[in-house]
Amino acid sequence: MRAPSYEGKGLVNLVAEIEARVTGASASPRLDAGLGALIPEASTYVFVLFDGLGDLQLRAHPDGGALARHRVGALDASFSSQTSVATATLATGLPPAQHGLIAYLLRFSGSEKPVNTLWWFDVDGAAADVDHAAFLPSPNLAERAAGCGAEVVLIKPAALAGGPMDVVLFRGARTRGEADVDAIIEAVREEAAQPGKIVVCYLPHVDAAGHAEGTGSAAYAEALRLVTSVWEAVGSGLGDHAAMVGTADHGMVDIAVGSHVEIDPPEGLTLYGDSRVVYVSGDPERARRLVSELPATWVVDLEGLWGPGPEHPDFAFRRPDGLIVADDGIALTFPGSQLVLAGHHGGLSEAELRIPLLVVRRSNP
Repeated sequence: MRAPSYEGKGLVNLVAEIEARVTGASASPRLDAGLGALIPEASTYVFVLFDGLGDLQLRAHPDGGALARHRVGALDASFSSQTSVATATLATGLPPAQHGLIAYLLRFSGSEKPVNTLWWFDVDGAAADVDHAAFLPSPNLAERAAGCGAEVVLIKPAALAGGPMDVVLFRGARTRGEADVDAIIEAVREEAAQPGKIVVCYLPHVDAAGHAEGTGSAAYAEALRLVTSVWEAVGSGLGDHAAMVGTADHGMVDIAVGSHVEIDPPEGLTLYGDSRVVYVSGDPERARRLVSELPATWVVDLEGLWGPGPEHPDFAFRRPDGLIVADDGIALTFPGSQLVLAGHHGGLSEAELRIPLLVVRRSNP
């Protein structure tokens, strides 16, 4: 197990690279020089986020070749390797230790129970009492860009647009929810036609198929072909002033139905996090005894997992006392995280952590 890169080879550094290209400055370190040199200069960038499409899955899948030919390298996702954590990194341009959204199920001051950070309800199903717009630090990426005369535009499927997650993540950005992939393609092309923009295109299709049916399924293959078609259509329509980069929020691992192990938390321990890495707050000795009965490892050396500081004001409370790291092929279920899915993520395996770096411009569609 290793900590992700946040100093030049991670998702946050790709965001910083694009921010610096458009605005002249960034809130985090930019990409290592070698990786940065692979991205062409442009005045507008399309930033495609392929939810769930890890680097290992892209390179290994028989339907990944058309997209993989635009791969120029690989990066690390943020920890935990999960959508709300990664998109908070994208939306703020900060590592998790600084933006504070460090888990799918998150324990934070002001909430008695861990909260689902995708849908913003607690583990008992009650709506979280939280100021969505103020949850992440200010200024975020969109606000910093606006201060420099640039704009961040988010384009995503209409069914996922405008909810609490968008309010939390993309304060200050302009959001467009589109009915289907054809409409998404047209919207991205339209927005990218003007200089001075970061156009974020969010594509959830691969993640949804992987969760439901696994990475080897026909549904996963179809989703991969679909998002490839979006990438190619947008890339072929870029103006000379624009370039396009793509990556993912995390990868994914398949888990057999019989390999979902339920945890019944003892008194005095709070469990949160995700199915592949469970965060634990409470008595470490009681946690060790719990983990001794599980197909998992108890980890208390957490240095560097969420990146460098300065830490979010509530980070010390949100940070767990230890992690229950599931063995390969295992998913852990516990109150608030009880879905038995075909595909999972959230952990620190290479399959979950490594994400592709894709690049295209009009001269190389």
